[in-house]
Amino acid sequence: MRYELTQDLLTGNNLIDTEHKQLFAAINDLLDACAQGKGREKLMDTAKFLNNYVNKHFSDEEKLQVSSNYPGYPPHKTFHDGYKRQLSDATQQLLAEGPTVHALGQLNQMAAVLISHIRTEDRKLAKHLKG
Repeated sequence: MRYELTQDLLTGNNLIDTEHKQLFAAINDLLDACAQGKGREKLMDTAKFLNNYVNKHFSDEEKLQVSSNYPGYPPHKTFHDGYKRQLSDATQQLLAEGPTVHALGQLNQMAAVLISHIRTEDRKLAKHLKG
């Protein structure tokens, strides 16, 4: 199953949507590699990308939230901080154990959580930014 940035995931904010497209492309590249039997080689690169991505993307979102006095900032920031910790832990486990089917499943689950966050919380933020 490929991930698509469907209408229910678009926020209408150019910065946020552009960064979300980068996320989906990276995950889909990993899924394509898995379908070709090359997932183990791509798994670490994807995990590294995701760690860099969430640090930059979450920082960008938080700047928008602070500058616009977004009332949902505290719980949104709490989610971001927790997610970064979980992703870092999963990446450390991947480094220690190597690319396994379990690690791929864990990374896929992390992506699903992020997509759910986009569908709910990021759309709330975008609505606030639009005024």
